[in-house]
Amino acid sequence: MHVFTASGVLLGTMALLALIDNNPVACLLWLGAAMMVDGLDGTLARKYEVKTILPHFDGSTLDMVIDYLTWAFIPALFIYFFVELPTHFELLSVFIILLSSMFCFCNVNMKSQDNYFVGFPAAWNIIAAYFYILDFPPFVTFAIILLMAALTVTRMKFLHPFRVRQFMPLNITVTLVWCVCTTSLILSNPTHAAWALWGWVLTSVYFTGMCLWRTAREWFA
Repeated sequence: MHVFTASGVLLGTMALLALIDNNPVACLLWLGAAMMVDGLDGTLARKYEVKTILPHFDGSTLDMVIDYLTWAFIPALFIYFFVELPTHFELLSVFIILLSSMFCFCNVNMKSQDNYFVGFPAAWNIIAAYFYILDFPPFVTFAIILLMAALTVTRMKFLHPFRVRQFMPLNITVTLVWCVCTTSLILSNPTHAAWALWGWVLTSVYFTGMCLWRTAREWFA
């Protein structure tokens, strides 16, 4: 299982090479593949009790290193090179993404008891895909970066579809639909098939609703 987790660094390397080759589509697809590995490796490691087999090897540290690379560092560079930002704000945007992500990865309380993320979980690979598909005006993009970075230090809950047990089958199904639709939109950008766009919007609304619902449960309990 550690080898499976470590494959994320190979996928991240391919994403970085695609970025260097000025190929945003390939970069996002490699990051998406790394995201799927990250979504599965922890579940498989717990199922096969890898910790008892290799007690001296900390898989969680390995996972964190790869996650920072594929969820924050490479996506920050993607946004710098391929997403339109306000003039003179490009480098600042990268710094904001990387520094806020450091807080997320160092936060020992980043998970709630029911396995929701507490605060925005530095999912800049996903944000990068939204920026690429939606092509916001530069200052809107920068405002969203500021907002998501600020949410990193809040108590807002964000769904982990492979760890939250409540509605897990539905969460995973919606996640898979979102992945298919997102892949289609990235490959066809700037033209979008209606089925992919509607599927993407509806699944995005579902995830947003789940996050707001779980957050509201805590605030108004």
